[in-house]
Amino acid sequence: MTTGSADPRPGGERAGDRRRERGTRSRRIVTRHAVDIASLDGLDGLSFGRLADDLEISKAGIQTLFRTKEALQLATVATAGEVFAEAVVAPSGAAPAGAPRLRALIDRWIDYAARPLFPGGCFWGANLPVFDSRPGPIRDALRRQHRGWLDTLAREFEHVRAARDLGAGDTDLAVFQIDAVLNAANIALRFDEPSSVEQVHRVVDGLLDPGHSPPGRAGTGRSPR
Repeated sequence: MTTGSADPRPGGERAGDRRRERGTRSRRIVTRHAVDIASLDGLDGLSFGRLADDLEISKAGIQTLFRTKEALQLATVATAGEVFAEAVVAPSGAAPAGAPRLRALIDRWIDYAARPLFPGGCFWGANLPVFDSRPGPIRDALRRQHRGWLDTLAREFEHVRAARDLGAGDTDLAVFQIDAVLNAANIALRFDEPSSVEQVHRVVDGLLDPGHSPPGRAGTGRSPR
């Protein structure tokens, strides 16, 4: 057993670890900025030269990290997913399963779009319409992420159905409606129409408690937070 603080590994291995750590940090810096660009101008708006100019680093260095534009785009999609999970999905996990967690997910999503976390609003709202008819790795990656989000909503809605005995309610339909209204709210928020937030909550209320509209809900100007 080693008791001292010295690293027993050969110097070359330690140096290799440090290079990998620097490479990981550099990739994260580049892709995090690339996510912001792609939320505004789409993944097609990315280029090594633009990132190099914006971040004041060498174009050759970025090319060394990613090799191809497609690799850069895929890494950007992955980073967008990680940032979204950290901001929306993970914090919502603190709420009890079912309706509280579903509402938390929706509130966090609205906050993500309204702040916005990315300058252009929803990253997937900006990129799915561009790549939905373009088969390939980027479309596949975006689709997997979107499907993962829908599955998260579906899982919580299933808890609601079981707890409230909603009967033959169609989870797929409910999730489709939630996704649609969130996308509509993202567009409305880009046009400075904050009333869309209240409309999202009214739709969700109707799905969670069919036939009942809580008094005083409409027009309350509920905060997206």
